Amino acid sequence: MKLTPTTPVWAVFATSGWLALAGNAALWKRLSAEGTLSNVQGWLLLVAMVLIVWASLGALLSIFAWRRTFKPVATLLLLIAAFASYFSLAYGVVIDPGMVINAVQTDFHEATALASWPMAFTVLLLGVLPTVLLWAKPVAYAPWPRQLLTNLLFVVGALGMVISAGLASFQPLASVMRNHKEVRYLINPWASLYSAGRVAARPWQRGEGKLQPIGMDSRLRSANSDRPVLLLLVLGETARSANFSLNGYERTTAPQLATEGVVSFRNAWSCGTSTAASVPCMFSHLTREGFDAREGNHEGLLDVIQRAGLAVLWLDNQSGCKGVCDRVPNVNVIKEAAARGCDGAGCLDEVMLDGLDNRIQALDPVRAARGVVLVMHQMGSHGPAYYLRSPAAMKSFLPECTSAALQDCSRQSVVNAYDNSIAYTDHFLAKAIAWLKTREGRADTAMVYVSDHGESLGENNLYLHGLPYSVAPDFQKHVPWVTWTSASFQNRAGMSSSCLTALQDRKISHDHYFHSVLGLLEIETSVYKKELDVYASCRSHPGDISQANPAPDLRRAAMLADAPRL
Repeated sequence: MKLTPTTPVWAVFATSGWLALAGNAALWKRLSAEGTLSNVQGWLLLVAMVLIVWASLGALLSIFAWRRTFKPVATLLLLIAAFASYFSLAYGVVIDPGMVINAVQTDFHEATALASWPMAFTVLLLGVLPTVLLWAKPVAYAPWPRQLLTNLLFVVGALGMVISAGLASFQPLASVMRNHKEVRYLINPWASLYSAGRVAARPWQRGEGKLQPIGMDSRLRSANSDRPVLLLLVLGETARSANFSLNGYERTTAPQLATEGVVSFRNAWSCGTSTAASVPCMFSHLTREGFDAREGNHEGLLDVIQRAGLAVLWLDNQSGCKGVCDRVPNVNVIKEAAARGCDGAGCLDEVMLDGLDNRIQALDPVRAARGVVLVMHQMGSHGPAYYLRSPAAMKSFLPECTSAALQDCSRQSVVNAYDNSIAYTDHFLAKAIAWLKTREGRADTAMVYVSDHGESLGENNLYLHGLPYSVAPDFQKHVPWVTWTSASFQNRAGMSSSCLTALQDRKISHDHYFHSVLGLLEIETSVYKKELDVYASCRSHPGDISQANPAPDLRRAAMLADAPRL
């Protein structure tokens, strides 16, 4: 059956109407949940917002209302809106620039873990079906002069509607946008387009091609020590402090660490609510506020450590180091074909412990003689497929949610799956400590575990992470920070666990990470700030390493080559 052609005006009107009404279901749901629709004024605001979104999208589509451009552009907007709607409805996330960065940096394993039948149904209903109808319906375009005039008139009329509706609802609209800032990132697909534009513009705004060096004066204060240091930095993933039994959680999710004499800082907070935001920030010498406001990009913690003369190795069981390991030796264990414990869902974190001795032997021998810093980037508790983050033999909390569509599971089963992933992290960290103990005869060993961000597990119908920091719940920002030090490391630093334990409720954050690691390694540099070193007050000889010092004597390298190897 041959369909009757429609005019471009009606095609634009219908497409923008579908996007405004069905494509913004998450926005209308959020306004209802916030109590905005509890009175007549709220309903009038809803009508005004529908008109604003509808008319603004109509103006956009009118610009492209030409034979070769309209349907491809409309298809793109429909599919963007469909995917954004699913994630906002299912997990309560918003499409801000940080979420766009997360989407761009998502690897194959993470993407497949998010796939589910509810997602397929939502995308089919909101995106695919209207797209099929759009392409099936013929559009009769006028000759280009008249089509141009029609498009311009539609744009002017639509923008007039936006202005009129905005002025008529200015006070309640301004109040909603001021008090519920996340709402602006639910306006679909405008939020996706705006956020993608912001992300695309950042390289030019910050001159990302010009990496600014830091710590050019860095050196080891104990360069002549007979024993090298071996520091393991474990970068946790999606671990929230509230679910660690070390921090008072009623479930025993960290039984092995509890027997290792670790110190857990209970009041630690992240720099961001996503890996892409937190990792570059926590490895930076800047505070969270300074990092967000920076005009250019700088080298990070690993660059300073390497410049001081230590060997550095980054092992990644995730989707990458977000740029912080680009200038140091690094290995993605997922890509190693012979990696044990890996399948289509990725690798369990214990795979990073395989062959560590050989990996260290392959590092620069002169640097390794001074000391080694290993960084292990966990898969941790990465969601929504929490059930994949622990082996079958270690699932203490049942039943588990075994679906990526967390909203379809009972909240308790979601928590069970997540807690099993935390218990597996406990097991992994305990095995890492056991490996460090085997090297105590050759090195002073220590481990610091800090998660990049937390997670929402259904509180207030929010799941996963990534909300803007200013509106994100504490569960997405309150993270575990666990420290283990060997007896020889404590003696080296003049530091006691009892002193650290007395400070375990002190409020700290990722702002302290850069400086605390430098302090543990006794690296002298002008970028170090003693006041941001959480361990400084517990070292009997922390020294004042905040002043610039001359570069180390490179002639010492030959002598260090004969020092004890790790």
